[in-house]
Amino acid sequence: MSPSRAAFGAARRIPEESSEIEASRVTLLALSALLRELETWPKPGLVSHVDSGSHDDMDAALFRESAFAIAPFWRLLYLAAADGADMAALRTIGIAAEAAMVAATGGINAHRGAIFGIGLLCAASGARDARRISARASLGETVRALWGAEILAGPMVLHSHGSEARRRFSAGGARAEAAAGFPSLYRIGLPALAMARHKAPGDPEAQRVETCFALIAALEDTNLLHRGGRDGLTFAQYESRLFLAEGGVAHPDWRDRAASIHRRFVRRRLSPGGAADLLAATLLVDAIEGVRES
Repeated sequence: MSPSRAAFGAARRIPEESSEIEASRVTLLALSALLRELETWPKPGLVSHVDSGSHDDMDAALFRESAFAIAPFWRLLYLAAADGADMAALRTIGIAAEAAMVAATGGINAHRGAIFGIGLLCAASGARDARRISARASLGETVRALWGAEILAGPMVLHSHGSEARRRFSAGGARAEAAAGFPSLYRIGLPALAMARHKAPGDPEAQRVETCFALIAALEDTNLLHRGGRDGLTFAQYESRLFLAEGGVAHPDWRDRAASIHRRFVRRRLSPGGAADLLAATLLVDAIEGVRES
């Protein structure tokens, strides 16, 4: 599905050539982050290139279709934010991206959370490059400063699994995470990725697995709350913390241990989708703000 007329309207000013080049670069980095998240196994309960985890209606092929369908909108978000867009304009582009996802997947929600989180980070990159904020500000700080209040005040998806879990369990969810500047990404995701590079140099997949476990261990994931309640969240955090405490990917049998945890998540039908979204966001911020995978 082509980006909508409204989506293009949010990026109405013709950008300079340098903005177009950087928008294209950020688009490719965002697409790469989603594909690398997919190409990571074992991720407890999550869809990967190896299996469908706890999902009966999704597989890797569908996730790839979705990722490529929404990729053009990363560019639109970058350019719109560089041109001064407010949250309402960014939301219009996000809605168009969701429509493209739904068309590509036959109605399945493969990347709604990523459209929100990755989309805001792409927009933050455009705003920062356009000097709407200090060039020294992180992408998370940019999101918080420019749109944090609007994110919290904006309309909610009333019947999503995440919103139901937020109401039932008083959890913060992706909206609170973004409005606060993605603290879990900066305090957990990026440090875990850096540590994993020391544990498993030359093995980017292992580094991503370790980062995923670290995020599951710490995050109050509304996807886990929806599927398993408080007991499911506690189980997921305990298993992830134990994996990390026993060495994570530095353990000689780490892959077998991670695969065993993955199977236990699948038996319970648990899927930490919030951690998966933050893993992809961590990979994107890492690529934009500095260090690349080894």
